[in-house]
Amino acid sequence: MQVWVDGTVLDDPEAPAVRVVDHGFTVGDGVFEAVKVVRGQPFALTRHLERLQRSAASLALPEPDLDRVRGAIGEVLAREELALGKLRITFTAGPSPLGSGRGSGEPTLVVVATAMDPTPRTTSLHLVPWPRNERGVLAGVKSTSYAENVLALAEAQRHHATEALFANLAGHVCEGTGSNVAYVVDGELRTPTLASGCLAGITRALLLEWAEVTEVDEPVEVLTRADEIVLLSTTRDVQGVHRYGTRELTAPGPTTRMLMETWAAREAEHLDP
Repeated sequence: MQVWVDGTVLDDPEAPAVRVVDHGFTVGDGVFEAVKVVRGQPFALTRHLERLQRSAASLALPEPDLDRVRGAIGEVLAREELALGKLRITFTAGPSPLGSGRGSGEPTLVVVATAMDPTPRTTSLHLVPWPRNERGVLAGVKSTSYAENVLALAEAQRHHATEALFANLAGHVCEGTGSNVAYVVDGELRTPTLASGCLAGITRALLLEWAEVTEVDEPVEVLTRADEIVLLSTTRDVQGVHRYGTRELTAPGPTTRMLMETWAAREAEHLDP
């Protein structure tokens, strides 16, 4: 693992590096991106950095210096050869008082590069009882305020699943803790609209361009009759769901396999689509 913090690559990646009064640490006042690394190069980096900017603007943070971010990425990737890995880019409000109010200091920027194991082709999904608030101020923002996701994932794991599914306040399919969701009903591949409150995922956006996908908001009960359920994310790419709750599904199904093949082919063509 390689760690870059505000201009310095740490000799010891586990050494203390961020101030205890950093607003990202004290109240989760920050945004982040997770970027897949393929053969030592970041995948879809331009799209990720554009979303980092949008997230920062949504939290009224200063605009990140993307040239500086790209330089930091170059430094950490140059120090360790990663055939498959991920980058974590974190941008916070910086040192601030111990409360909700922000200080006047410079933002904190951290870039971490680490190896990643290939994701299994299929997984299990559990619907948690707590809704996502599609009208909340953080809806669709990739914020470091992740406690809700932590609790939901722990609940899913308690039910022997590896991902948690949120419905939203309207009772519609929304998203996972770290993934977008798609599903097949009556031969049609569907995914929630961004109005559902789900994150504007990079993998989701690319598959909307590369495959025939219908954006629609439907009650979460639709998944009980779905022929296939698919999770989409930077670290999962396209992953089939073989169990939803107590329901077993054949996975990966034909549509999921088609998406997997499309993804593999397009990723090989261009690392920054």
